[in-house]
Formats: sequence, structure tokens, C-alpha cells
Amino acid sequence: MPETDSAPKPLTGLEIVECASFVAGPTGGMTLAQLGAQVIRIDPIGGGSDHHRWPVVGHGTGPGEGESYYWASLNKGKRSIAVDMRSPEGRELVVALITAPGQNRGILVDNVVGRRWMANNVLVAHRPDLVHLRVQGHPDGRPAVDYTVNAEVGIPGITGPEVGGAPVNHVLPAWDLVTGLTVSTGVLAAVYQRSHTGRGAYIELALADVALAGVANLGWLSETAEKGTERPRHGNHVYGSFGVDFVCSDGRRVMVVALTEGQWSALCDVTGTREVFAALATAMGADLTNEADRYRLRETIAAILRPWFAARDFKQVHDELDAAKVLWGRYQGTRDVVADHRAGRHPVLADTALPGGAPAITARSPLRWNAAYGEAGVAPLLGRETDEVLADRLGLSEAEIGGLHSRGVVAGPGA
Repeated sequence: MPETDSAPKPLTGLEIVECASFVAGPTGGMTLAQLGAQVIRIDPIGGGSDHHRWPVVGHGTGPGEGESYYWASLNKGKRSIAVDMRSPEGRELVVALITAPGQNRGILVDNVVGRRWMANNVLVAHRPDLVHLRVQGHPDGRPAVDYTVNAEVGIPGITGPEVGGAPVNHVLPAWDLVTGLTVSTGVLAAVYQRSHTGRGAYIELALADVALAGVANLGWLSETAEKGTERPRHGNHVYGSFGVDFVCSDGRRVMVVALTEGQWSALCDVTGTREVFAALATAMGADLTNEADRYRLRETIAAILRPWFAARDFKQVHDELDAAKVLWGRYQGTRDVVADHRAGRHPVLADTALPGGAPAITARSPLRWNAAYGEAGVAPLLGRETDEVLADRLGLSEAEIGGLHSRGVVAGPGA
């Protein structure tokens, strides 16, 4: 087991209400929960549209059939309350939870659309110093998801093999994940401001803006404006430097990158190609210590290096590249990552169990405090903390909570 930090977490005492689905909002709440914040997740009775999103437990007859690995992992460490938000009583409960008094309360993360009763001006009327962060698709209110905004900022058009004209979508919802981390940054900035000024904040964060900011901050839009053309596809080559994949004699692939002069020198030494590349540089009028020239001659460089990799199996390549301090990585499948986890090689990963009993792999916070990882957090169960939250946060009695259950306003575990 990896070492964990038993000291109080930095956000212990901070209380946040989350009313968000899919990736971005829940990622922000999970990040804050793993740092010690108490995050209360509000869901409709029976679960929202992402409650059974794939991947799910699907082994046929075992425990927890149909439970979502996705939902459980993104919402771990949170307290869950299930409320009928279509009923007036349910809405009143949600507003009361969001705007509950207390120095470290009155913080909301949501991505709701069309709920006028959860509009910022309505909530602020109940608590003027509310910190409210709303995740949107586009800043004008139009819907969007990671895969649509990624297409709109041009990434699929420069992804994939050099031949072929169809755009290539990547499977990682990168903008969702970046947006989620920006959610946690925005919440903490607003809470810090409130602690000094007493003022609340209404922060809107559009997924489309996060994607546009990302490609702009990398300089990609400036390059297009200056050249007037789209960047061409380069397959697995690293743009603007040298880096590409190679095949070992046993068919395994590795990715080798030489961004710096030192990394390039190490690659030349281990492959015994220093003299060959010196001659190439002279013939082509190039300086291969400069990454722009390495990029310009990338195909020729790769062709010269391929025989070295093709003559060695993966273990030989592994050992020699490591000994020479070359920057490289192996191509693996997710089964390999699982096997590495089972062997104890990834301490950021953790084994857990879904409420139905199915085993799962999740992650601790990648932030190591005092050289130690924190706990991953317990997988949630829809409505598990409904009664506890209503009693602790709103001071409702057992009889009052029982009445809410009998009227179908709230639901308990597994609702």
C-alpha cells in the first residue's frame, strides 16, 4: 500500500453543494473533496442522466450488475442526497441546502439549464455572499460537450495519420477534465476573495471557452493567423521538435522524444548515430542541436534510427534507453496498466468496491502532500446521506424527514 498522509486535509471544514452531471462539474467537486472539502451531491431520485453511464459493471450475474464505474469514480468521497426537484418542497430543500448559513458554506457548483428557481439572482436573495460557479457549454448558453467543442477548435483536423482527409476524434475528454480542474480553481479563488471582502461571486465557466483558451495559449491560433493555412497532420511525430514511435524486433512499440539538446545527444550516443547525423547536418545545412531543424528533417532522422530499434527486442531497448537517459515511453494497453497496478507500480491508483460489491479501480488525488498520497474516497451510493444531510445541515427532525420520504420528496440509499 502507498503511504498516505494522515494530517488534516487543506480544505477540511469547507462545505460545497454540487448539482452537476457528466464530467466537468463532478471532476471539480471530486478534486475539492479529495482535498478535504465536504461535497454534498444533489441528484434527482433515481439518478441523473449520467448515473448509469458507461463503462458499467457488465459481467452478467455478479454483484452490482449495471453499476457505473464512471459515476462512482467521478463522485467518490462525496455525500449523496436524492431529491425530487420537480416538487415545490424538493426545490425549497435544495435552495435551503445551497444557501445554508455558516462561514464555510454557501458554495455551489452546478451545470443546470432552465431551472429558474436555481438562477443566481434567486439564490443570492437568500444568501448575498453566495459563491456560485456554473459550468456551461457555450458562454451564450448553447449546449456543448467535449467532443463538439474539440471539433470546433480544430483539433480533429490535425490529429491522426498524414494520409486521409477525415477528422480524427480523440477518445479522451480533455476539455472536460481541464474544465473540471478550472472549476476547483475558480471556487477556491472566490472563497479566498469572500474571506477577505465578505463578497460572494457568480462565476460562469464555458467548456467552449476553456477549449479556445487552451489552443490560443499554446500559440496554435497565432500560427494559423500568421501562415494563413491549417497545420498539416504529422501522424505520431511531435510538432516542432523530434519525437516519433519506433517498432522493436518483437513488435512492441516505443515513443522516443528529443526536445532538448541533451536529450538529442543521449539518443545519438545510445544508437551510435552521432557521426551519421553530423554528416547529414553538413549535407543539409542543418544544425541538429536545434529542435526546429530536427523537426524539418524528422522523416530522415526516423529512417536512420529505425534499424537500431528493429534489431533489438523491447527489453534491450528498455535497458539501453534507460541507461543512456533517453526520454521515451512504451506503448501499452489498459490491460498493461491494470497489471502494473496489481504489481504495485502505480501508487496513485487505488482498489475500491462499488456499493453493489463489484471491485473497481479508481484514483487518489495526484497531489502528494508531505510526500504522501491521500485516500481515494469512498464510492458513492445515490441518496446514502439524504437523512444525515437534512438533519445536520437543515436541522430537520426524524419526523420531518420521515414525512418527506412518505411524500416522495426525498429518497434514501439506492433511490
